[in-house]
Amino acid sequence: MDRRLYEEHIFRGLMYVSVAIVLCSLLAVFAIVVIKGASALNIAMVTQTPQGGYYLGKQGGILNAIIGSVYLSVGAILLAISISLPAAWYLQKFGRASKIAHAIRTMLDIASGIPSLLYGAFIFLIMIMFQARASLLWGIITVGIFIAPLLTRAFDEVMQMVPEKLKEASYSLGATRWETVFRVVTRQAFPGLITAVLVSFGRAIGDAASVLFTAGYTDSIPTSLGDPVATLPLAIFFQLSTPFPQVQERAYASGIILLAIVLIISLGSRYLSKRMAHYSIK
Repeated sequence: MDRRLYEEHIFRGLMYVSVAIVLCSLLAVFAIVVIKGASALNIAMVTQTPQGGYYLGKQGGILNAIIGSVYLSVGAILLAISISLPAAWYLQKFGRASKIAHAIRTMLDIASGIPSLLYGAFIFLIMIMFQARASLLWGIITVGIFIAPLLTRAFDEVMQMVPEKLKEASYSLGATRWETVFRVVTRQAFPGLITAVLVSFGRAIGDAASVLFTAGYTDSIPTSLGDPVATLPLAIFFQLSTPFPQVQERAYASGIILLAIVLIISLGSRYLSKRMAHYSIK
């Protein structure tokens, strides 16, 4: 057999094995969570807050964690967008070959690789300096800063995919560099920007480490930014930490709810990306 053909078969086989490992791992996670949590999943879990003794096996639900996760994730996404979008526009002004833009992108890549727990520890130190207590506001700040580098790089990559011909056409019509970035590049990249936001939202709602010290935890639904807030990942963690099998089953049921939310966000991002494709310049 020809050597090149032999190598092709080997690498194709490795590719199939890699895909199979990824798919099997994903299916295994879904299967374990569903099998262990399906029996504990009921309407009360999504319509009630924890009652007295909930973590000892008594009645109640995790409505506080569901709403708290939404509050925290939406606030964090809005904060991250307010940081990431101007930063991505600034990078587009310099283009791909600029040393300044290259240095900024390198720093963003490094920041994206920092564990979320370290962001939480950093914000916690700031909270100690200001003698602030854990709350929804500090949780939003923590997660917003954590996902801002990820979102900035995603925005930047999407905007870099805009064809150079469109930019050159804009310049030839007398538009400035900033006008081109705002009116041409952003509009052309709009579907990708929406997808990046939704993917980041899924990342925010599933993160537990960054808010472990900063958001606190409560059995009630927060009514202000100064109140502590419960999140789904922390609710799962606390339920799994109990020695009661019934409560541990509820943790897996909470995992089903979290997986469903992330799945809906993922499918929604794909749907909106296709629906908003008409915003692009043809």
